[in-house]
Amino acid sequence: MPKYLIQASYTADGLKGVLEKGGSSRRDVVQAMAAEQGGSLESFYFAFGDADVYATIDMPDNVSVASVAMTVSASGAVSAKTVVLLTPEEVDEAAQKSVHYVPPGS
Repeated sequence: MPKYLIQASYTADGLKGVLEKGGSSRRDVVQAMAAEQGGSLESFYFAFGDADVYATIDMPDNVSVASVAMTVSASGAVSAKTVVLLTPEEVDEAAQKSVHYVPPGS
């Protein structure tokens, strides 16, 4: 199943919700949301820096992840970035593919 890294940052209103109900409640919401779409939550961490949350999820496909991302972003409480993760074996497979490419200016 494809794996994704979610980097999320809360708005002021979103942080008020975290303060009110705690961090584990946010993890539980993400876990339930992934399961509802046929996926699972692998990890969920709060962090300092550019993002407030880093989560890895397994999801059936890009469409499922896009539906979750759109729903979360539409709430206005969270801004999220989704990164598709590749296994080393997938990179091995990609490296074996032949690609014809002409760089700009060539």
